[in-house]
Amino acid sequence: MSNAGEKINISSLTFEGMITKAVGGVYYVDAFGGVYKGESVKCAVRGIFRARGISPAAGDLVRVEGDDITEPVIAEIHERKNFLVRPPLANLDVIVFVNSTAQPSVNRFILDKLIAIADSKNIAPAVVFTKIDLENAGDLPDIYRSVGIPVCTVDNTTGEGADGVRELIKGKTAAFIGNSGVGKSSLLNVLYPDLELDTAHISKKLGRGRHTTRQVELYKKDGGYIADTPGFSTVDTERYVRLSKDELPSAFREFREFLGECQFANCAHVKEKGCAVRAAVDAGKIARSRYESYLRMYEEAGKINDWEAKGGK
Repeated sequence: MSNAGEKINISSLTFEGMITKAVGGVYYVDAFGGVYKGESVKCAVRGIFRARGISPAAGDLVRVEGDDITEPVIAEIHERKNFLVRPPLANLDVIVFVNSTAQPSVNRFILDKLIAIADSKNIAPAVVFTKIDLENAGDLPDIYRSVGIPVCTVDNTTGEGADGVRELIKGKTAAFIGNSGVGKSSLLNVLYPDLELDTAHISKKLGRGRHTTRQVELYKKDGGYIADTPGFSTVDTERYVRLSKDELPSAFREFREFLGECQFANCAHVKEKGCAVRAAVDAGKIARSRYESYLRMYEEAGKINDWEAKGGK
């Protein structure tokens, strides 16, 4: 790096940055300043993080220390504003939930569950429906737009509708998440052709796609960062964040204006008399499909709580 006899300013080799990729204990950091500014720097990590049970993740804002001899080392991980365990991502502004209208079709419960998780972590959710050339999205866009969630419909074969997605994520750190085969990588290739992400056809036997994305990687685009994430199957959602019974009502944003109006202060909004949430569903102010997702999540949360109370982890 330096010429013989040249004095090195050690502080200039210390910089702030963002982890964009983690592979087998090796981390790549986008340097915000110093002599590495604008570069992706390969870094090791201090053993103290492992001792504390902390795993650096893509999206982490970090301080890297280096010198003219040894490999740069991640010395500090700054406080996260949010974090997802699966896929491991930190400091997200937006999650774009990608769904296909056909092959595989939309699973409303899984979509509602993931949106609730995003809302509980103060990550802005957005919804994209792909494969509209095969089948339209029906009433789904109106349901999510009615509760203030941005919705785009995109034809990945022509690029129609992609500009709306690009506007949603411009200047932000955004993750694209969805079931295997819904067209996440295809959508990103439409948005940013230079990425040249691998895609795969849907298995007719299984009705889903292969996992073409193997790891989380952040790409610098449009003044922000975007992440293509590994696809998941329905059962994988159990490994996402668990929401307790108490957290669930406020995680459904359209419930919030009714939460203080129930007859009983400890109303679970399931079958109680005088429940304002149930009344709003009956009056058409809350979509019944969303309420049914809440009921399923409430039942799941009860099973988890009972299991943990008996010593499960």
